[in-house]
Amino acid sequence: MQFAKAEALGNDFVIVDAGQLAGKDASRVARQVCRRSLDLGADGLILFRRTEVSGQPRFSMQVFNADGSEAEISGNGLRCLAALLVQQGQTTAGRLVVQTGAGARRLRLTDSRPPRYGFNLLMGEPVLDPAAIDFQPDPPGASLVGYPLPVEDRIHPVTVTSMGNPHCSLLVSDLEKIDWEGLGRLIEVHQCFPRRTNVEFVQVLDRRNLAVRFWERGVGATLASGTGGCAAVVAACLNGVSDRAAQVHTPGGILQVHWQEDNQLSLTGPARIVCRGQYFPVED
Repeated sequence: MQFAKAEALGNDFVIVDAGQLAGKDASRVARQVCRRSLDLGADGLILFRRTEVSGQPRFSMQVFNADGSEAEISGNGLRCLAALLVQQGQTTAGRLVVQTGAGARRLRLTDSRPPRYGFNLLMGEPVLDPAAIDFQPDPPGASLVGYPLPVEDRIHPVTVTSMGNPHCSLLVSDLEKIDWEGLGRLIEVHQCFPRRTNVEFVQVLDRRNLAVRFWERGVGATLASGTGGCAAVVAACLNGVSDRAAQVHTPGGILQVHWQEDNQLSLTGPARIVCRGQYFPVED
């Protein structure tokens, strides 16, 4: 199986043309290839398809988390796929549209220094409707901003949103003084989130700079998250502690997020092709 591996601020993906997995269980393949040390190792598997419409290329993608579950969308994964498509010459205009499980998303090439590329990505509007997020607050109708989420013996004020996938964001005073990985693990599977959730821990540095740590549904701790970075800025804005344009400082680097006046979220950041090659799966 031919593959490429790419990373966006340390959030890494194995990328495969979906045609190579015809008749195979993509969830099982994802669990295998994403294993660290034993296999290629990645946070997720991206399957992409190319079709032609009136002579123009059209692309779609599926994202599978390391545990084999399917995600609706990945902001970093989109940039990784776009980097591969640009490198392969599958798009030459510097602009492309990719259909995801959360709808079509538009990307614009902003930097090209192969194998590293930069993209601006329009992520759509944040979702703030509990039913659309698949969030079940108690009592029903409770505000999604500052919602008192009980976790073990403590109440944590959280802000719940969706970027096409569910997010739960916590504002914290000092990332170094909390066990965010332990708390993220618990919140991911909280009963208020029937389909689990991604979790962000947000420390406000100033109104235009946020330090964020990410616990991703089906993956665990990751070095960066595109949708998570957007969710962090939206949550900080809704709580009145951030401007609508902010830098998101992740362990892997900086993402630029702008919650535009038209309610669209703009995400700008890099992606790098790590390698391309042939993968030999272990057969049962």
